[in-house]
Amino acid sequence: MKYIVGFGEVMLRLTAPDYERLLQSPQLKATMGGGEANVCVSCSRFGLPSRYVSAFPKNMLGEKAEELLLGQKIDTSAIAWTGKRMGIYFVERGSNQRGSTVLYDREDSAISNAKPTDFDWDKVFENAEYFHISGITPALSQNAADLTLYAVKEAKKHGVKVSCDLNYRKKLWAYGKKSSEVMPAIVEHVDLLIANEEDIQLSLGIDFTADVTKGHLEAKDYEPLMKEVCKRYPHLLGVATTLRESVSANHNDWRAIFYTGNKLHVSKRYNITDIVDRVGGGDSFAAGLLSGLRFYTNPQESLEFAVAASCLKHTIDGDWNLVSKKEVLDLMEGDGSGRVQR
Repeated sequence: MKYIVGFGEVMLRLTAPDYERLLQSPQLKATMGGGEANVCVSCSRFGLPSRYVSAFPKNMLGEKAEELLLGQKIDTSAIAWTGKRMGIYFVERGSNQRGSTVLYDREDSAISNAKPTDFDWDKVFENAEYFHISGITPALSQNAADLTLYAVKEAKKHGVKVSCDLNYRKKLWAYGKKSSEVMPAIVEHVDLLIANEEDIQLSLGIDFTADVTKGHLEAKDYEPLMKEVCKRYPHLLGVATTLRESVSANHNDWRAIFYTGNKLHVSKRYNITDIVDRVGGGDSFAAGLLSGLRFYTNPQESLEFAVAASCLKHTIDGDWNLVSKKEVLDLMEGDGSGRVQR
């Protein structure tokens, strides 16, 4: 079975306990997280071989990150041990009308300074089907943007498909380039694109005219946007986006759409109340879609698997979606009661 390969940055995640403000108390919960690693963890838990590629500093944080990835049965053999520090991000979870907040400390991190010659690209792409990236790594530095572009070109040379979650992060694009100056060249090499309307507008410069501030999102309003993306990038196999309708920080309606084969597929809607942690929700959707495309030949079923998987992530503390394939399938089949399993 071929590998899902993720490429990006693992960070030390420091989270304020419960729903406290950051540093309201002197305690922070330390875990690890990062978009592309989150995808690898999910895919591995669904039974798919997964490999994670990054640059880790040779210190206790880098070694702990590898230990945790190995604990999720992820191949870490292609990681480059280079650089001086691991990036950090701080999370303050929102509640009701107060939204969650993320603070980054990622400047001069190992992946920001890594070079193509730090990696064995034959090992990276050995027996790989998909190479998963995001728009987060190119936002870190010009060096990281150049490395990402080099990596996707290498993927194509090795006959590996590329998936990309555009993941626009305003707080990260600070080295003098806009996302729209960097991401189009990378998307030229992408086969599967995951992005919301903001990502597409700010990273690809494609306008979206529908009103998404009215509370209720209409799936059909997104079809012209997805058609335009596929027209501009005709090599794309499909474009997917999640539709999050926020009632409050703790209560969201959640579904997604997938445009492929000139057809728009719309998932069922999940009403998620009492959200535990929404960070990593998009990554769990990306992993669910990559996994669903492996499990099913029908795009609708692939989409339903992705949405059910990402729905369950909202019940899990931390970045990683620590659920099984069976739990996702049970939810797809209608078992969402939350009853005790005995």
